[in-house]
Amino acid sequence: MKSHRLSSNEGEDHGIDLAPMLDFVLNLLIFFIITTSFIKEAGVTVVRPNASTAEHRESGNILVAIRENGDIWMDRKQVDLREVRGVIERLHIERPDDSAVIVADQASQASVLARVMDEIRQGGIREVSIAATPTGG
Repeated sequence: MKSHRLSSNEGEDHGIDLAPMLDFVLNLLIFFIITTSFIKEAGVTVVRPNASTAEHRESGNILVAIRENGDIWMDRKQVDLREVRGVIERLHIERPDDSAVIVADQASQASVLARVMDEIRQGGIREVSIAATPTGG
């Protein structure tokens, strides 16, 4: 005699269904990509001046760097002083709530800093800050 197994679940798969978990992980990934705030850099390293009244602010969506030799950098590209206003206007149309931070090297000339600040304001941004390293005082 042959023995037959009687099972009501013959032919059914008993594996774990991974589709809901994959949907959940994909939704989490999309959420984190959308809500991530990216650190913006001007593209060059500068030595900031020290200031005892410097304070930390979270604002400043547009960074403009001025090197000690007078080179101006925006969005990791070197730009001429005459191009600053055009770049600011283009960025300001895309994001009208922006503010700007000028990261000037401590050995850079004040005249270049003043001209860059003027170009940024003529480009439509009213809130312009100058980056400094706070001192212990």
